[in-house]
Amino acid sequence: MALLEVKGLGISFGGLRAVDDLNMEVDRDSLVGLIGPNGAGKTTAFNLLTGVYEPTDGIINLDGVNLVGKKPPEICEAGIARTFQNIRLFSQMSVLDNVKVPLHHHLSYSLAESFLHLGSYRKKEKEMDERAMEILSVFDLDKQADQLASNLPYGKQRKLEIARALATEPKLLLLDEPAAGMNPHETEELMNTIRLVRDRFKVAILLIEHDMKLVSGICEYLYVLNFGTELASGKTGDVLNDPRVIKAYLGE
Repeated sequence: MALLEVKGLGISFGGLRAVDDLNMEVDRDSLVGLIGPNGAGKTTAFNLLTGVYEPTDGIINLDGVNLVGKKPPEICEAGIARTFQNIRLFSQMSVLDNVKVPLHHHLSYSLAESFLHLGSYRKKEKEMDERAMEILSVFDLDKQADQLASNLPYGKQRKLEIARALATEPKLLLLDEPAAGMNPHETEELMNTIRLVRDRFKVAILLIEHDMKLVSGICEYLYVLNFGTELASGKTGDVLNDPRVIKAYLGE
């Protein structure tokens, strides 16, 4: 059974059919791309998967659990985390604290322990610091742990957003245009980082991206959306050479 199974997924906004009859599977530990021209419905699909929008019709199953009708926090709890096209860090918090915020979800201590900083509180906070630093080290951000997130270079802010998402311990990580705004060197680093994340954290990755060098370099399988419907799907090389896909991108 695939980790993520999407069947007949669709949503309408008034008379506009933004996504229509989307069928998609993402296997465990796989790296899958969701591509298409601007306005094709890709981010809308991500919003459906994460509960930002509730689908008009269709099924979303994650590890056998139906996610339709669940709220974003419940879907995060079920095992889906995401990043966004526009970076949404806690800019006036430290790099370390950005990763600690989602880690609090995994801790449990009483209100009294928290207020009085009793032994249990201190022990668990220490464990959380260590876990956050471990995650940051994967992204070579541990040396900037005490800096404000807003002071990081753009490429490192992108990495921090991925690190923060991973702190929720997802089964499936959704990356929405992770290379947006990056220069070629930063994009190359990002490709290596995404591969490392998949292998190190044993997480499936579904990404939206317009940089075809990145897509062809790391994605094993592709789904192509055009005007809200699936245009093509298959192995990356086959899809990128499909005349229908080339036409959709070039408009010829």
